[in-house]
Amino acid sequence: MEIINPATEEVIINLPTDNEDSIIEKYNLLLEAQPTWDAVPLEERIQIIRGFADLLKKNIESLAAILTSEVGKPIQQSRNEINGACNRVIWLADHAQKYLSEEVMTQSKDLTEKIVYEPLGVICNISAWNFPYNVGVNVFVPALLAGNAVMYKPSEYSTLTGLEIEKYLKQAGVPADVFHVAVGTGEVGSILLDMPFDGYFFTGSYKTGQYIYERVAPKMVPCQLELGGKDPVYIADDVESIKSVAAGTADGAFYNNGQSCCAVERIYVHEKVYDAYVKEFVDEVKSWKTGLPTEEGVYLSVVSRKPQVEFIDEQVKEAVELGAKVLTGGKKKEGKGYGYEATVLVDVNHEMSIMKDESFGPVIGIMKVKDDEEALKLMQDTEYGLTAAVYSKTWERAKKILAEINSGTGYWNCCDRVSAPVPWSGRNHSGFGSTLSHMGIRAFTKPKAYQLRG
Repeated sequence: MEIINPATEEVIINLPTDNEDSIIEKYNLLLEAQPTWDAVPLEERIQIIRGFADLLKKNIESLAAILTSEVGKPIQQSRNEINGACNRVIWLADHAQKYLSEEVMTQSKDLTEKIVYEPLGVICNISAWNFPYNVGVNVFVPALLAGNAVMYKPSEYSTLTGLEIEKYLKQAGVPADVFHVAVGTGEVGSILLDMPFDGYFFTGSYKTGQYIYERVAPKMVPCQLELGGKDPVYIADDVESIKSVAAGTADGAFYNNGQSCCAVERIYVHEKVYDAYVKEFVDEVKSWKTGLPTEEGVYLSVVSRKPQVEFIDEQVKEAVELGAKVLTGGKKKEGKGYGYEATVLVDVNHEMSIMKDESFGPVIGIMKVKDDEEALKLMQDTEYGLTAAVYSKTWERAKKILAEINSGTGYWNCCDRVSAPVPWSGRNHSGFGSTLSHMGIRAFTKPKAYQLRG
């Protein structure tokens, strides 16, 4: 399997991939090792996971360089991701004892009723390339804390990072056969779906998530899907600083070259502040430094996958044909690399793919609305349900809108953020189940009730 640098289109390395025999061998090793890992005291498992976070921090420069080389993420954003992942690891480690320990629900003279949280067993984590550290630690860290063994399949576009994760988990003290990496493309992923895992946890596109869900359904094991989004933002007419709101939402739309499942993907602006907002938004986008992702200070660089460039370009061309206007960008970058210009479109509508289908790239459509009711109707017009945001001076106004939207997360005066203390979950085509928070810790357990007399 060729690992290609998306900024230069050069082959970084050729890696041998797994096959059915090697996957079966790794699975059997995980199955044999899992009970011994579960028997390790929870406090010891917690300390091992803390050590993993320490190693990531200690080696952040080399890890960020690897991540940037294979994904094309600007180097500072690679550092940001690793630091953010470490913060999540620490939160999960800090709260594992509380949420994995047994709970006594009833205690009387003759009766004790309690809940014990047992590990699922051997779980399969099929992960994503856009934030491999963040979406990875959301799954394999609480899984390991809970006493599970993990088969981790990184995306073929972030495999080198996946192998670094494996290296540092084992350096931290995770036993050799408690965590294995499956290397390969979708063919290897398909093999994993045929194996008798005790749970499947996938991060990626709706189409692939649906396929995985259908394939593993007969097994009757947990299957969690963290999928994409077409996340809306509404800018009300009472916002206090158009300039700061425009800067914050532009960052929400274009950070990581727009390749985030919770990126701002469509923006609705009250007609009273529309012109001022659009001007400030475009000025912000034009102010960013672009270039090779290895250059310090670069904010926008390349997308990670070559086919995505064509998809984005088709969305933009279709929008223009249907009447949209390009205020900046609008075409592929010249030269080597999978580059597409930061693109802002106005005069858009919901007949256009740019406002309906996940773009996952550095493009955004901005639409004028006359009031909150129109904004709400348009925000609800989607098959996805990951996040939604409202910028308004008052929480009461924002809450009326957010309460009506079927999404896993609602933002008031912020966007495109994930926080460990609260659950990360989607609805409809954005998936189901939760990572992070106490729910994300217990997602990797099966509760057993004990009712004890005597």
